[in-house]
Amino acid sequence: MQTCSVDWATYVSSKGTVVELVKEIAKGAFEVPAGSIIFEDPPDHDLHRGLLARAFTPRRMKELEPKVREFCARSLDPLMEAGGFDFVGDIGAPVPMRTIGMLLGIPEQDQEALREHIDEGLRLTESGVPALSMERMVEDQSGAFQEYIDWRADHPSDDVMTDLLQSEFEDATGTRRRLTRAEVLNYVNLLAAAGNETTTRLIGWAGSVLAQHPDQRKEVAEDRSLVPNTIEELLRYESPSPIQARYVTKDVEHHGQTLPEGSVLALLTGAANRDEREFPDPDRFDIRRKISHHLAFGYGVHFCLGAALARLEGRVALDEILQRFPTWEVDWDNAVQARTSTVRGWERLPVIA
Repeated sequence: MQTCSVDWATYVSSKGTVVELVKEIAKGAFEVPAGSIIFEDPPDHDLHRGLLARAFTPRRMKELEPKVREFCARSLDPLMEAGGFDFVGDIGAPVPMRTIGMLLGIPEQDQEALREHIDEGLRLTESGVPALSMERMVEDQSGAFQEYIDWRADHPSDDVMTDLLQSEFEDATGTRRRLTRAEVLNYVNLLAAAGNETTTRLIGWAGSVLAQHPDQRKEVAEDRSLVPNTIEELLRYESPSPIQARYVTKDVEHHGQTLPEGSVLALLTGAANRDEREFPDPDRFDIRRKISHHLAFGYGVHFCLGAALARLEGRVALDEILQRFPTWEVDWDNAVQARTSTVRGWERLPVIA
C-alpha cells in the first residue's frame, strides 16, 4: 500500500482513482478537468495542490473551529428533548457541508441543495454501477457553483473562492497569471465533493462504533481529552475511504504475480489499517491505542489535503455530541448503509438517546 502510494510514476492517479473511472479514462471516454488534483500526478499535481493548500492554512483552521462548534451546538440542542436523532442526517451530513460552505463563502440556505448534487454523483445503483456518469456529475456540480463564482468575482470577501479568483501563480509554461473561471470552478467542485462525503461517514462511524463499545464511550464521555485519539482510532478502525484505484504504467510484480502494464490496481486502505504488523490486535477497537500513523488519509504525494479539516470536524462534532448525549442506542432496524463507489459508512443511523 505505502510502496504503491509513494511510487506515483508507476501507479498513476492521472487516469482516475476510482476503478470504474479508471476504465473510462483509459479508453478515452472521459477527460479529467485540469486542477482535479486527486486525478493528477506531478508536476501538474504539485502546482495545483500548492494553490489549493491556501484553503487549509492554520489560520483558517483556527478561525473555523468556533464556527463549527457553534453550528454543532445549534444543531444538537433542539434534539435533546426529542429522545433521539440521526447521526448522519442531523449532524454527520450537515457539519461538513456547512464547514465547506463557510470556507467557500456559499450562503447557508443554498448548501443543502449543493450537497444533494454531490451525494447523487457518488451513489451506486442496485447493480453496483454509478448512478450518474462522470460527465453528468461534473456538469451538475459546475452549474450549481458557476453563479456563486461569478457573484464572488464582483463581491470579494475573506473566503477560499475569493482567494482562488485573486491568486497569482506561475503556470507550467512559466507565465505569471491568475486562474481562469473554469479553473476556479474545477477547484471549487473538488473541494466541495472531497470535503463532504468522507467526513460525513466518519461521524456516522463514531455513532455506530461507540454504541458497540459502551465502556469506551463512557471513558471518552467522562474524559473528553480522549476525543482526538478516539477520532484517530475511528479513522483506522472503520476507514471512511477504504479503497483507491491506480493505473499501472509498466509491468510490476506483487507476491510472485506479474501485473502487466495497463492493469487497474486497487489499494485497500481499510485492510492496510488493520495490518497486524503495524497495529497489534488490529480488529480490536481501542480509543487509547498508540497510533504513529494510519493510512485513512492516504500516503505520499496524494496525502489528503483536507486531513486537518476532517480531524477538526470529527473532533468537534463528537465532543459536542458527548456533551449532550453521553449514551445512545442505535436503532439497527432503521439504519441504512450508503452505497457509493469510494466511501463506506452510514446513509442513516438513527439512535435512541
